[in-house]
Amino acid sequence: AFRERTARPGFCAIGSLKTNIGHMDAAAGVAGLIKAVLAVEHGEIPPSLHYRAPNPQIDFAATPFYVADTLKPWETGGAPRRAGVSSFGIGGTNAHVILEEAPKLERGRDEAPAPYVLILSARNEAALGASAERLATHLEAASTPLVDVEHTLAMGRRAFSRRSYVVAPDRRVAIERLRALARGERAGEAATAGRPVLFLFPGQGSQHVGMAKALYDSDPLFRSDMDACFEAARPFLDTDLKDVLYPSDLDGAEAKSRLTDTRYAQPALFAVQYSLARLWARWGVKPASMIGHSIGEYAAACVAGVFGFEDAVRLVTTRGALMAAQPPGSMIVVPLPAGEVAGRLQGGLSVAAVNQEGLTVVSGPDDEIDELVATLEAEGLEARRLHTSHAFHSSMMDPALEPFETEVAGLERHAPRVPFVSCVTGESITDHDATDPAYWARHLRDPVLYPAGLDAILK
Repeated sequence: AFRERTARPGFCAIGSLKTNIGHMDAAAGVAGLIKAVLAVEHGEIPPSLHYRAPNPQIDFAATPFYVADTLKPWETGGAPRRAGVSSFGIGGTNAHVILEEAPKLERGRDEAPAPYVLILSARNEAALGASAERLATHLEAASTPLVDVEHTLAMGRRAFSRRSYVVAPDRRVAIERLRALARGERAGEAATAGRPVLFLFPGQGSQHVGMAKALYDSDPLFRSDMDACFEAARPFLDTDLKDVLYPSDLDGAEAKSRLTDTRYAQPALFAVQYSLARLWARWGVKPASMIGHSIGEYAAACVAGVFGFEDAVRLVTTRGALMAAQPPGSMIVVPLPAGEVAGRLQGGLSVAAVNQEGLTVVSGPDDEIDELVATLEAEGLEARRLHTSHAFHSSMMDPALEPFETEVAGLERHAPRVPFVSCVTGESITDHDATDPAYWARHLRDPVLYPAGLDAILK
């Protein structure tokens, strides 16, 4: 085979394991494979033991081969190292395999643009602390990139009952936090079986300029889903949603003002929530159930398969536009239970949301909200105003209900494949409600029953 390409003699070392181990019969091939792999990996050619001179009938000088009789570096001039393993003979495998050096892997770098999560696991508290101390000592002494340490700890270790972790931006902080863990700080006991994961999608008011920007810049999968949301929203908006969420001036007052506009806030929240859910799913984290606060329920419904992705984007942009088209109004948080608040409301005021027991959101016309605030202050109760442009979940949204119901009715709807809790009923969504256009119209108008929903999902 060599002579088809070159007449050069004496360039290929040969050796045998027989002088190391003896006759191996059917195991000769695998033993030779192990020897060859180690030689390729370490870049050294091992000797055949006890060799002095060849059989006189072998003319090595006329062949490409020589017998390796001393340990020597395997120099290749930059080409990949290659080895042939022959297992011929009477009782052997009667085969030949060629190995080639693996490509050099690009090493991770400590300056990778993300914090590092170092996961530790042990059978008891003492072993967990000892493991944390050993890892801290190793990081002080060795230059192993943290990104490699992170990967090995996450993917190459068994999960025992005592588990903990540190999150660190660099090696110094990782060592400090591991030492703190070794002293018994922040250790926790894990369940013996997998715990169910619940996804919670927040509502309007939680959006901010530059939301998830670091993740968008660093993770190509998250970025591709976000870009798909931006593209799907383009036909329904008068501007590029990406420019609203990620403007060139992230701290500018104009950028912050634009994202308070419900036309942009609702699709922006959906884009981030949907893309995050997709990213978690790619990492193997899928929800056992979900809950969404108002607009957040659309992300839950899309993840559950009630609406297709493009239809969901269409609905949240349409919803935002219809709500923005209504007369402006105000919303306040009243430090009273919903039952007490409801008895005080007159005119166009409505209970818009119950976010926590004893804290009730009231929504309605500006002048009526002002009167209620004055009445409450006279009683020594402080009502906190929310930064909203409209009176969501109030009678001021009534003109949007019929056109939105018509919009939902024109789209495909399916029973949810993943359970989620309705913020309208405070109970698990039914197949009927999930696919009923009238439900999604009510969802725009009726109050958000968040504590009841949390109770339902936690049960």
